[in-house]
Amino acid sequence: MSLAVLRSRALAGMSAPEVTVEVHLAAGLPSFTLVGLPETEVKEARDRVRAAIQNSKFEFPSRRITVNLAPADLPKESGRFDLAIALGILVASGQVKADGLNDFEFAGELSLSGELRPIRGALAMCAAASGTGRGFFLPAANAAEAALVRSAAIMPARSLLEVCAHLAGAEPIAPFDTSGVSPRLTSPQGAGRHGVAVPSEARDGAQPHTFSDAPDLADVKGQTPAKRALELAAAGGHSLLMSGPPGTGKSMLAQRLPGILPPMTEAEALESAAVLSVAGRFDTEQFGRRPYVAPHHSASAPALVGGGAVPKPGEISLAHNGVLFLDELPEFSRGVLESLREPLETGHIRVARAARRAEFPARFQLVAAMNPCPCGYLGEARCRCTPDQIARYRTKLSGPFLDRIDLMIEVPTVPEADLAARGNGEPSASVRERVVGAREAQLARQGKPNALLAPDEIDRHCLPDDAGAQLLKQAMARLDLSARAYHRILKVARTIADLAGSQPIGGPHIAEAIHYRRGFQ
Repeated sequence: MSLAVLRSRALAGMSAPEVTVEVHLAAGLPSFTLVGLPETEVKEARDRVRAAIQNSKFEFPSRRITVNLAPADLPKESGRFDLAIALGILVASGQVKADGLNDFEFAGELSLSGELRPIRGALAMCAAASGTGRGFFLPAANAAEAALVRSAAIMPARSLLEVCAHLAGAEPIAPFDTSGVSPRLTSPQGAGRHGVAVPSEARDGAQPHTFSDAPDLADVKGQTPAKRALELAAAGGHSLLMSGPPGTGKSMLAQRLPGILPPMTEAEALESAAVLSVAGRFDTEQFGRRPYVAPHHSASAPALVGGGAVPKPGEISLAHNGVLFLDELPEFSRGVLESLREPLETGHIRVARAARRAEFPARFQLVAAMNPCPCGYLGEARCRCTPDQIARYRTKLSGPFLDRIDLMIEVPTVPEADLAARGNGEPSASVRERVVGAREAQLARQGKPNALLAPDEIDRHCLPDDAGAQLLKQAMARLDLSARAYHRILKVARTIADLAGSQPIGGPHIAEAIHYRRGFQ
C-alpha cells in the first residue's frame, strides 16, 4: 500500500496533543515533502530519516514522498517525529508489514545510523496517552521516565531496526519492566493541579527520599533568629527575604531549606517531574526530591518565567513544588523581579507569544538574599556608600514585590565566639520533624499549607484572640501596612501557632509575625 497512518505526540506547554503522521508515496520525480506546520528541527528529519533507513539496510524509495503532520494548525517542533516518519515510509513502501499500527504511538529522534536518541517530554506524552490503551514506542533512555505513569505500556527500543522487527513479528520487544521504578512517596493529595497532566493511576513507588545527602542545618553556626525564620518558612510554605553583610550565612541557610521541607507527595513529585521532562532536564535519580533552583542575577525575564519562540518552562517552573533562591536580589533587573509578582500569587505562569500561548505551573517557595547596601557593610566604618546610593539600591525592590514576601529577617555578622565554637547546632532532622507535624496539622485543618490560604479561609482559620487582634490593629496603623500584609501576618501567625501546637492564635504569635513584616532598617 502507498499510504501509512501512524500516531505520535507533540508538546504544547505542559500538554501533549495527539499528532497523526500520514505518509503517502506516489509516482513522479523523487522528492520528500513535509507539511503540517513543521519547525526547522522537523524539516531536518528528511535527511536524518533517509540516512537512518539506508543504514538500517532498508531501501529508501525513489518516489514522491509526502508526509503530513495533522492537525495542520498545531506547530510541530523537535526530532520526536523521526521514528513515526521513518516507519511510515517503510510501511507505505511495503518493506515492513505492520497490521497493528493503530495499537501503538511512536516518538523518538533518529541518528544517522538508525539508533534512537532520547527526547524531552516523554513523561508528559505518556501521561496524555495513558487513557488511549495504546502502547508507546520510545527510546530506551526515556523508558524509566515514562514508566512513572502506571497505565502506560512502554515499549523501549534502541534502534529503528528493533521497532521494525517487533512490528513484523520477528523479534517482539518486551514491555518495560516497571518494578522498582518509582520510589514510594507520601499519599497523593490530589493530582493534576496547576494544569499538569498527572493521571489518577500514577505509579506507586517504594521509599521516601531519605535526605541523607541534603546539607544539614547544624552546619550553620549562630544565626538563631534566621534559623527560626527558616523553620517558619518551611512549616507554612512562606516566602523569605534575608538581609545582611557578606559572609553571614544567607546562602547556607537557603541551601538547607529543602532538607527541612516535608517529603513530596506522589502527585507533587509527578508534577515536578513532568515540568522537568518538558524542559529536557528530568533525572530518574532525582525523582521525589524537592527542586532547588538558584539562577544567576543576570538571568533575563524569559529565562526566569519561561518563554521563547516555542514557549518553554523557566526557572520558576523548574522550581515547582521546591525552592527558588535569588541571591543578590537587588542585582536582578527590576523588570525581572516584577515578573514574579503574579506567579507568587497564583502559582502558575501564562506565557503569551504572537503565535503561541502556554501555561506552566510555578508553585515555588521564594527565598531571597540581599546586602543592606551596595558594598554590603552598612553601619560599619569601612562602608563608603552615600545615602543616595543606598536609596537607589533599595528602590530596585518595589513595594508591591516586597508586599508579597511573608518573612523578612536580618542576618547579622556571626560573633567570633560562635565561629570558634564546635558545631553543636540543631540538625535538620529535628527541625524537619517539627515542620512535618505543623504541615500535617494544616493539611488536616484546611487541606493546604498556610501560605496558600485564600481570604475567606483566613477568616475561618486565622482569627486571633482579643489581645492579638488589638496588637494587629495597632501595627496596621503604625506601620502603614496594606491589606495584603494584614493577611500575610495572619497566615504567618497561624504557622507560628501550629509549630507551638496551639489552636488559638494569641498575642505572642501575632507579635512575632509582625516582627517579620517590619522590613529592614
